[in-house]
Amino acid sequence: MTDSDPFRVIFVCTGNICRSPMAEVVLRALSARHGLGSRVVSTSAGTGDWHVGERADERTIEALTRRGFDGSLHRARQFAAATFAENDLIVALDRTHERILRAWARTEDDEGKVTLLRTFDPHASSMDVPDPYYAGPEMFDSVLAMIETATRGLFSQLEPAVRASHTSPRAMRGPEQEELR
Repeated sequence: MTDSDPFRVIFVCTGNICRSPMAEVVLRALSARHGLGSRVVSTSAGTGDWHVGERADERTIEALTRRGFDGSLHRARQFAAATFAENDLIVALDRTHERILRAWARTEDDEGKVTLLRTFDPHASSMDVPDPYYAGPEMFDSVLAMIETATRGLFSQLEPAVRASHTSPRAMRGPEQEELR
């Protein structure tokens, strides 16, 4: 990462219509709110291709709206092998996604980019963000709350390194980067 290169984070769930779009939107909003909107790029993808090109689930959009976020522009996409090279950090929403991503990694560097979102929540009782797809709107709100908490934890670790990289291109190569992985 250099002064001109943003730090790229991708969130990954199953179909890219519920959990990962929530995390993408939350990190984007946090980055913008802290003046780092151009320094942190937040995207998302799914391990499967069932929903490619579709909007986020309506219940996802509604839950985001209730919390002051805009998820209306999201379009689902599938994670591909090239996605490893395009991102600095690959954040899985549950352990199944983490296993899939690690299996798809072609190099140790790629595998080292993969982490679980809830590792950034010191009070998490489980490392998995549950899939709300077969539940009602209240589950989407609950899942979004989990995602917000963990994403704030991720951002609190990411922010100092991103700010430092703005003045020093080597800043992301130190212990801060290793903490994120």
